[in-house]
Amino acid sequence: MERLRLNPMADEFVPPLPMHEANGNALLRRQQQQQLQALALQQQQQLLQAAAQLPADPGPAQGGRGPRGGPQGAGGNGGGRSRGHSRGSRGSKRGGGGQKNLAANVRRTIYICDINSQVTEEQLASHFSSCGSVVDCRVCGDPNSAMRFAFIEFTEEAAVQKALQLSGTMLGSCPLRVLRSKTAIVPVNHDYLPRSHQERELCVRTVYAANIDKKVEKNDVRHFFESFCGRISRLRLLGDYQHATRIAFIEFEHAEAAMAALNCSGAMLGSLPIRVSPSKTPVRSDPRDGEDQDGGRA
Repeated sequence: MERLRLNPMADEFVPPLPMHEANGNALLRRQQQQQLQALALQQQQQLLQAAAQLPADPGPAQGGRGPRGGPQGAGGNGGGRSRGHSRGSRGSKRGGGGQKNLAANVRRTIYICDINSQVTEEQLASHFSSCGSVVDCRVCGDPNSAMRFAFIEFTEEAAVQKALQLSGTMLGSCPLRVLRSKTAIVPVNHDYLPRSHQERELCVRTVYAANIDKKVEKNDVRHFFESFCGRISRLRLLGDYQHATRIAFIEFEHAEAAMAALNCSGAMLGSLPIRVSPSKTPVRSDPRDGEDQDGGRA
C-alpha cells in the first residue's frame, strides 16, 4: 500500500460541537472544553494571519498547529506527513466565495474524538484508509483532557458512511468515537511551510506555546523554558490588543530540549496554564523583535 503522507505543517481549526447533549454533565463539560479549544485555535489563526500581513516581514507567520497549527499543532505530530491534494488551490476557491465547494468538503469529512495521546496522524489515517482515499488528516490537542480529537477528509462522500461504522473500534488503548464533521479542514497555507531541508530540521527543535498570559514578557518565557528544558536558540512571542493571551514559537539548541518542553504543557506561566505542542514551522527572524541571527536574545 502506498505510504500515507500527512502534513505536520497544517493549520489547526475550529472543531465541531458534539451532536447530542443527552449524556449529562460529562457531555456538557466536553462541549465547554471544545468551545474553549475552538476559541484558542481561532486566536492562533488570527494572530498568524495578522503577522503575515505586516509589510516589513514577508514571512513571519509561524503556521499553527496548525495550529497546530497549526494548528493545532495543536496540535500536530512531529512525525506527520502531508497527504493533501493541491490544498492550496482548493483554499483559493473557498476564499472566492466557493460555498458549494466548502459544503462538499464538509460532507466528505469526519470528526473523531477520544483519541489516545500516543496515536499519530499516520496511524489514524491508516486506520480509516480502508474506508476510502484520505485527502487530509488533522489531529488536535485538547488542553483540558488527556484525549485528543481529529478530522479526516476523504475524496468521496461514500467513504464517510463506511468510516462511521468504525465508531467504537480500538486504536491504541481507547475506542474511537466517529461522527460526521460540521466543519471542513482549513487548507494549508503553503507560505507557512518549511522552505528547505534545513528548516524542516529546525522544526524538530521547535515548539509552539499558546495561552500565554499577556503580562508575561519575552524574557520570562525564555527563563521558564531554559530552566526546565534547555538552551533556546530563537524565540518569537506574538500577540495583539484584540486577544487576551499570546502565543510563542521557541527553537531550542537540541531536539531533546524540545521534547522536554512538551511536558511543560499545563504548567503555570504567569497566571495561566500554557499549552505546548510541536511546531509545524521554524522560527523565522523579524528585525522588529530585536532578534539577532546567532541566538535571538532580545
